[in-house]
Amino acid sequence: MNIASYRDRFHIPKGPDGGDSAYLCGHSLGLQPKSVRAYIEEELVDWEVLGVEGHFRARHPWVQYNKLLTEQTARLVGAKPIEVVAMNSLTVNLHLMMVSFFRPTPQRHRIVIEEHAFPSDQYAVKSQIRFHGYDPAESLVAVAGEDELEVLLDREGESVALVLMGGINYFSGRAFDLARVTRASHAKGCIVGFDLAHAAGNLVLKLHEWDVDFAMWCTYKYLNGGPGSIAGCFVHERHSRDVSLPRFAGWWGHELETRFRMGPDFHATPGAEGWQVSNPPVVALAALRASMDMFDEAGMERLRANSVELTGYLQSRLDRHADREFSIVTPRDPERRGAQLSIRVPGSALWVCDRLRAAGVVCDWREPDVLRVAPVPLYNTFEDIDRFVDRFVAVLDCGNA
Repeated sequence: MNIASYRDRFHIPKGPDGGDSAYLCGHSLGLQPKSVRAYIEEELVDWEVLGVEGHFRARHPWVQYNKLLTEQTARLVGAKPIEVVAMNSLTVNLHLMMVSFFRPTPQRHRIVIEEHAFPSDQYAVKSQIRFHGYDPAESLVAVAGEDELEVLLDREGESVALVLMGGINYFSGRAFDLARVTRASHAKGCIVGFDLAHAAGNLVLKLHEWDVDFAMWCTYKYLNGGPGSIAGCFVHERHSRDVSLPRFAGWWGHELETRFRMGPDFHATPGAEGWQVSNPPVVALAALRASMDMFDEAGMERLRANSVELTGYLQSRLDRHADREFSIVTPRDPERRGAQLSIRVPGSALWVCDRLRAAGVVCDWREPDVLRVAPVPLYNTFEDIDRFVDRFVAVLDCGNA
């Protein structure tokens, strides 16, 4: 199937004129697949007809519903099925991973993050550092990128317990070389984890091959799972049966074969599923399945190729207006970015964003002066990009009057 044809399988929000908007905000919330309603309705009918028996007698028995997503998720992030699970929300998963993989000692107690990491990551990391009795002022280090990380590790690597970076920075749109980060960190004995909120469904990932220790991501951005949808988690296979790792256990992480015997002792399911604490929300999983079916059908290699083309076209269209007062802060190299371009507008980007929405163009902004625009390959078109650039330039020319 031609990638462009997937657009017809999404609901496109309408603009003020009643026509389709140019929706370029999939980096924040992906659009709703038209098939979502049927996927959810199927589970609602089974709940209506079967009640509690749906756990074992539904068309897709709820007790193992999350496994419907396992193979697809593994292919999406370049993992083995045993290494992935859909569970919780992103920051909850981050905390659960740090319980197991941030094990500070007086010699190794530092966490390295990217500069301007997403605030939720910063809050979580600082709270974990304090929980272990350390001071974030001493135990938290931020680096601008891979070069700075390698310099830090060469100089002070023996003090670093965990390197935790985003796949793509939410503000700048910069993509990091995750394989390089992992190699450099492991060479100094550090554990490596990634927040892939802006990378899952956007970049081609090879988490198993790169030897990443753990990762987590949300699914409501590029993966179109719906607002607040269930998150994903990766734990490398080599940790799958390591009973020495501390974890916050819950009954859904207990092995399925004996889970319903309700015994007092926890026996973890091998792999990422062993980090589950509660049964997952089936309706949320159903919504995510609708999108994941499309990702699996299209394949990340094809989607990424189309994304590079769309984002490159956006860059080239903006370059024609370099005399206007704006600048692009996202790297120009396609290998250093995903679908998002971050555009700095002097003063404030809020008024620009508001004017664009009034013209049927949807993007978003981040304090104080950055407009974020993302042509998503599953549903955006070159025409969407043309509409954005034409209206963006017109708004700049009119000014904030």
